[in-house]
Amino acid sequence: MILKVKNSVFVFFLITLSGFFVSILSYYVLPGHFYNDTKTIIYDKYNEIGLVGSYPFTIWFYNVTGLRHFHFILIGLIQYIIAMAMVYNLGIPERFDKLTVKNFLVYLGVFMIAIFLSMPSKEFLNYIYIYIIVRLIQQKKRGYKTTVFFVFILLLVFSYFFRPYYLLIAIVGIVFFITSKISFKNKKVATIFYGLAMVIVMSLSYGAVKGKFISQKTREDLNELRISGDTATNSAIVSPISVDTWYGESFGIVYGFFSVNFPLNGLKHLLSPQIIVFVIWQLLLFVILFWRYGKCLRQGVNDNYELWAFYVLFSFFIVQGVFEPDLGSAIRHKIGVFPLIYFVLYYDSFRKKV
Repeated sequence: MILKVKNSVFVFFLITLSGFFVSILSYYVLPGHFYNDTKTIIYDKYNEIGLVGSYPFTIWFYNVTGLRHFHFILIGLIQYIIAMAMVYNLGIPERFDKLTVKNFLVYLGVFMIAIFLSMPSKEFLNYIYIYIIVRLIQQKKRGYKTTVFFVFILLLVFSYFFRPYYLLIAIVGIVFFITSKISFKNKKVATIFYGLAMVIVMSLSYGAVKGKFISQKTREDLNELRISGDTATNSAIVSPISVDTWYGESFGIVYGFFSVNFPLNGLKHLLSPQIIVFVIWQLLLFVILFWRYGKCLRQGVNDNYELWAFYVLFSFFIVQGVFEPDLGSAIRHKIGVFPLIYFVLYYDSFRKKV
């Protein structure tokens, strides 16, 4: 009996196997600054371990699972295999073997997973959590309203225990939904516009109460620490206008959004090929996702499960404009939501199978 394997499945496993070797090689070729967070997680110098907060929770996770005692190569391989098993469980589109721009972006994404998950990382936990949300949307085992309710509960729980900015993602997701219900000539542009407007309003409100706007507290403060030393980066996202005023903060959020999602300003790094690769990947990815978002919107907003995947993803993109300190971190955090990116890229293919 001859075992027949579909071309799309064969290519998936071929790309996965290639990423397996990339994960191993990453340990030997990645520069030291890639392991700054890893050192904090593994050695817990400041005794931060706990259940609330991204570093405390991640430190707790690697202690409880015992992974902190393994060699980085073994940790990377375990995490990579789990991550790709999750992607496989979401499904493999029929035309995955064709060399299209969309497929090529996913191929590169697999290699990025191998790189960024080749060490103890907060993104591994983020990846797992996002996968749970995607499966909840994909399975459609519950009613539409119940599914949406659980998606918000998961976002809120995640914001409490791990990353507070997921609360902003939940709020912006609501804005997306409300805006999509209104009759606009171009709904996809309108939802992005009002999502950005909501984040700006929340940041200005936060600044009025705390005396410091949100991007000052996240991106700007972090970049000050990265001006020198082994944490310095030449891809820092710095607004050309000071963000210590209401108009500067408003411009800074919009500037940050385009810098991490449509980074034409990143093309200036011609002497840094790794940055150029990331920039091109991000540019093409955003264009395709934005087009597919519009396509999904045209299919109706009522009982459209997949549309909520787009709401969560683009809400994340908007919130990234507030806190991302540099292009490298922007890509790393996008790998943390890769299951969501993968799902919306092929949502129509998965819908047919269901």
